[in-house]
Amino acid sequence: MLDFLSIGVFIDGGYYAKMNRALKARDHSIIRVSALFEYITSELAMQEGINISDCQITEAHYFRGRFRVKEAYDKHLLYNERKFEDTLIENDVVFHYKHLREIERRDGETEVVEKGVDVWFALEAYELATFRHFDYVVLITGDADHQMLVRKLKALKTKTVLLTWNLTDVDATSAMLRNEAGQHWEFSHIVDNNPQLRKMLLYKLREPALNPLGDEF
Repeated sequence: MLDFLSIGVFIDGGYYAKMNRALKARDHSIIRVSALFEYITSELAMQEGINISDCQITEAHYFRGRFRVKEAYDKHLLYNERKFEDTLIENDVVFHYKHLREIERRDGETEVVEKGVDVWFALEAYELATFRHFDYVVLITGDADHQMLVRKLKALKTKTVLLTWNLTDVDATSAMLRNEAGQHWEFSHIVDNNPQLRKMLLYKLREPALNPLGDEF
């Protein structure tokens, strides 16, 4: 039995934003980061049979593509971006950004292109797991591209938890990723049977979910 549990948390920002957008639309709420981290530590401490005070998220990282400042300003996203970054800072989350690009397709529609974020996510998670010797790595993502990351983490004998929250009729979590992970926590199932946990995890918004300040987070 472990006497201390070190946890690394890695958040796919695009996936996390999708969860929050769905929660805004359905419940007029967003995820409370501090409560989510508290749940992770308490659940893993219980599984390992140790005191929660001996279970700690030693590092947390957030990866996302974002617009340059002029584009973000024009799209009314700056306030929400800074507000969300404040939440990350308050919870000691390190954020990693790459710039988004907009390209015009032949049909005249504009497409937002995000390059390299998933690769950066995987490389950083694997490198830190190698050097920090996490007991657990928690991945908040649904992307099939991270299946090989989970396999590599398992080769390091690092236990992995896939944390997802599917709020649509179509399952957004890759079956390959789900099958590869050591544990899969699907919050749409977990909170259905636990109203108190749902209340703890969600922050009720005061302003309308769709607002002129943007709807990115």
